Amino acid sequence: MYVRSTMKRRIPSAVLAVSLAAATAMAAPEPSMAPKSWELEFRFHDPARIAVTLPGDTRPTTFWYMIYTVTNRTDREVDFYPQFDLVTDGLRVFRSGDEVSPSVFDAIRRRHHKQHPFLFEPLKASGKLLRGTDNSRTSVAIFRQFDAEASHFTIYAAGLSGEVTRVANPAFDGQKPRTNGNTPFFTLRKTLAIEYDIPGDLVSRKRAAPIRAGRRWVMR
Repeated sequence: MYVRSTMKRRIPSAVLAVSLAAATAMAAPEPSMAPKSWELEFRFHDPARIAVTLPGDTRPTTFWYMIYTVTNRTDREVDFYPQFDLVTDGLRVFRSGDEVSPSVFDAIRRRHHKQHPFLFEPLKASGKLLRGTDNSRTSVAIFRQFDAEASHFTIYAAGLSGEVTRVANPAFDGQKPRTNGNTPFFTLRKTLAIEYDIPGDLVSRKRAAPIRAGRRWVMR
């Protein structure tokens, strides 16, 4: 089912975890009620699993993926550089595309060829997005199988809005070298957070479909 809602730099998962902890310690700002900057239309399928036998392997590996379509209905061209993070209830962070073989995208494309014959490879979905539905792009965010014990996860979709804000880092130590984790300020971007529950016990969750629990804009 499709749902409508109105960064180029890669950051290690360990740094993301530090940033999450720091953000929890401060009063996180809320995104504006009305868009303050450009904002793209984002439609998506709920995540699904796919098992792919990777080159050189004899057993399949499970991946999760979310197909999405983005449309620019603003009054100008927009540089679209999406970033998708999946965060479990144990605060484990999985970045879309990390340790994902191209053969996984090929398997997803074959599965959805009739419904989405022009599915963009994830990296090719980035770049200047022209205005109008004729220039919409449909692509996919792919994650390796995450924590088997997780009963809840959130997918954070960034790059859909130009709204940003800076907040002070309460853990900043001016006596130490500045790093991605030890910086005076964090730059937060308006990001779509899509929450899911995985019903059942530890065994049945391996086959259960995720249930969407909520969707909201956050500054992250």
